[in-house]
Amino acid sequence: MTRRYFGTDGVRGRVGKAPITPDFVLRLGQAAGRVLRRKSADGHAAVLIGKDTRVSGYMLEAALQAGFSSAGVDVVLCGPIPTPAVAYLTRALRLDAGVVISASHNPYDDNGIKFFSGEGTKFPDAVELEIEDELDRGYECVPSAELGKAQRLDDAAGRYIEFCKSTIDFSTDLKGLRILVDCANGAAYHIAPDVFHELGAEVVAVGNQPNGLNINDGVGATHTENLSQLVAEHHCDVAVSLDGDADRLIMADANGHVYNGDELLYVIVCDRMSTGRVDGVVGTLMTNYALERRFHEMNVGFIRAKVGDRYVLEQLKEHAWLFGGETSGHLLALDRQTTGDGIVSALQVLSAMRRTGKSLAELTADLELLPQVLVNKRIPAGYDWQNDREFSRTVEACRTEVEGRGRVLIRPSGTEPLLRIMVEADDKQLAQDLAQLMADSLSVEVS
Repeated sequence: MTRRYFGTDGVRGRVGKAPITPDFVLRLGQAAGRVLRRKSADGHAAVLIGKDTRVSGYMLEAALQAGFSSAGVDVVLCGPIPTPAVAYLTRALRLDAGVVISASHNPYDDNGIKFFSGEGTKFPDAVELEIEDELDRGYECVPSAELGKAQRLDDAAGRYIEFCKSTIDFSTDLKGLRILVDCANGAAYHIAPDVFHELGAEVVAVGNQPNGLNINDGVGATHTENLSQLVAEHHCDVAVSLDGDADRLIMADANGHVYNGDELLYVIVCDRMSTGRVDGVVGTLMTNYALERRFHEMNVGFIRAKVGDRYVLEQLKEHAWLFGGETSGHLLALDRQTTGDGIVSALQVLSAMRRTGKSLAELTADLELLPQVLVNKRIPAGYDWQNDREFSRTVEACRTEVEGRGRVLIRPSGTEPLLRIMVEADDKQLAQDLAQLMADSLSVEVS
């Protein structure tokens, strides 16, 4: 079945336009509440609600709370808190579900709703489809005696800070390190700096002054263009950059080199291999081919999932593996956390640095990412590019050309009439030539 409201990471859109409106969010909470009560052994359910720092969070939180209450579901309110904190607290408090009001790395005028199960993992597609079916039933309020109650969890931030610290060995501290922490003016603004400070680091916090409108605005893991300069200006040893809901991580070193999710995943996996066994790793269609090749050399299995951390998690569970992630910085270490967690991932990398006495540059020295070239080719809406014979022949020839030294990825844009043609190769000029050759071979012209 095709989902009508849920995307790869919950329901998301522009605030004030369907589906991110108060009336829809109320009905969404009510529909989700009915599903949760139906699945509960005793017919009772309780959920935890967290949000990021967008000004629209106030409005949507109230609507969501009303929806759950009207379905007879109790609510625990946390206020601004990272997405992975909701996953952790939902599990720790033995609740039926956790809900995050956030649009992650999007600008402030977007927002969204995403759900976690009682185990601290994203809702599977089947449950999201059940919620969509319930939405079709319309508004149904339980009798007054059955309405859900709400309470606030005042120590949510403190509980999560202690959890983050517990994910590295007790003997490991960060004393002597000066760390730049970019909170993206998002949900971790009052949490991330404290985590690193309490572990002994000297912390320089930026992006920690949210005003409801500045989340991800030129700061955070999706805006690392200034990260190198900030590290130098503040004379820091390393930088930790999170996105608006703190489930992504990008890092930089004192030399200004920025490390993406592929490189950080490599550091974490190599560190785990030094003390145990790693059977396999899950990346995505966008993961750099160099990482796949390096894991092959290390006799570590590697497979690719669709883009989206939920799909990485599905593959990890299917193969009973622990480690995976995306180039964008969603990193999964299931021996530490049930979902992508920017702060926890940073601690794993920093712990590897402390244990080995090596810098990020040294830990990634034997992983040389391949150049990537992306060409966007405009095509008519609905154009069947897969049955374009000349294009298909050219793509096959290009794949043969880079076999063993790179790869070709063709995928349509989900938001624009574009075909994205990406080539990775150990020779950047070759990658550019092949990408352009494929783009030019499409038997279509758009004015």
